Amino acid sequence: MHLLYNVRIQQLPGNDDLSIPERMSESAAGFDLQAAVMDETVLEPGERVLIPTGIALEMPEELEAQVRPRSGLALKHGITLLNSPGTIDSDYRGEVKVILHNHGQEPFSIRRGERIAQLVFQELPKVRITQARELSATERGSGGFGHTGK
Repeated sequence: MHLLYNVRIQQLPGNDDLSIPERMSESAAGFDLQAAVMDETVLEPGERVLIPTGIALEMPEELEAQVRPRSGLALKHGITLLNSPGTIDSDYRGEVKVILHNHGQEPFSIRRGERIAQLVFQELPKVRITQARELSATERGSGGFGHTGK
């Protein structure tokens, strides 16, 4: 049985022409976010820009929203997110914005209403952090950052 969480979306003033995030297929994990830029924005190779989406969220404290890249933009144009996934906490009520980066070799134009990222909701476990003088030993130990090969 899956829990159904109610997430409220507020369309911010001046963005009535944009649609609220939606899944592009019934089984899609992500809800597409649209660019709420007023004028076309050109993202030059190597450049990053903060793009507004024209929405704010209200979600239960058991959830976080993750802003993730769209695979098609990444493959076709080298466009991705710098802080991927970007986390939106349940107590944040400001506008959702996306940090796009152009890893491609050509300028990329961002137009109003273009799908630029996706929003994926995740349940958050309840976690208590306690301080310890020592940690239990494992075979791996402190090995990391490719210590097992490539």
